[in-house]
Amino acid sequence: MVEQDWVGERFAEHQDRLHAMAYRMLGSPGEAEDAVQEAWLRVSRAGTGQVENPGGWLTTIVARVCLNMLEARRNRREDSAGALPDEPQTGIRPTGPSGPEDEALMADSVGVALMVVLDALTPAERLAFVLHDVFAVSFAEIGPIIDRSPAAARQLASRARRRVQGAAGASDAARSAKREIVEAFLAASRDGDFAALVELLDPDAVVGDLRGGEEVAAFFAGRAQAARLALVDGVPAAVWSHLGRPKAVMTFTVDGDRVTRIDVDTDPDRIRDLDIVVLPADGGERR
Repeated sequence: MVEQDWVGERFAEHQDRLHAMAYRMLGSPGEAEDAVQEAWLRVSRAGTGQVENPGGWLTTIVARVCLNMLEARRNRREDSAGALPDEPQTGIRPTGPSGPEDEALMADSVGVALMVVLDALTPAERLAFVLHDVFAVSFAEIGPIIDRSPAAARQLASRARRRVQGAAGASDAARSAKREIVEAFLAASRDGDFAALVELLDPDAVVGDLRGGEEVAAFFAGRAQAARLALVDGVPAAVWSHLGRPKAVMTFTVDGDRVTRIDVDTDPDRIRDLDIVVLPADGGERR
């Protein structure tokens, strides 16, 4: 009983980190929860007499569970590239030379592009990159998990990092262009500039039951007075708030330099789960 209590206490102590690690390796909150539950079943049955580093021991077990799940996913040829991160993204990609701390933050900053790139990596590449660059696990510890030498694990992480860096640049460029379009749309809407709205909208633009660029432009002309530019789960969007609380979120689908679709979500439960960062006029950020 004493040993079981010790295991339960150590697992509870590290559970948040284990879940975050599983989430970044698997890209799905549900699968991350399954991985942590499977890890708990394993550790609750294991002997702990030789455990000197509980955090490292638990990390290894969760990583191996995730590796098995990734390999099974790959074998089933699942296409999980559409999985989007649900938790807040706090990293900021550096613009200058990168050091270890910068690389450790990179994964969170890439957002959706990261998830797409990670799904294209082999399970071993994915684990080596996430464990080392995001969670600072040494290659000496990573090697046995993926049945590689530390040097081979380092090479796998380096290869994955190069692909992620490329995705980060592409993602930043796409977000920057979309941000300009959304910002221009909100300005034209606030000013009631019908011509500018038509120019920004695709001729076949859709908003709810509205169809066609001119119809959508007529609806939005003069309407977005209280809407503010924001990042919603890292993507440029617009948010309307009341008494400091987001009440409506407008997301934009952009093709080239035109808006093809606008979705307005007012469901409080869905909005509560979003990571919303309102962008003031000076280009800063506030949550």
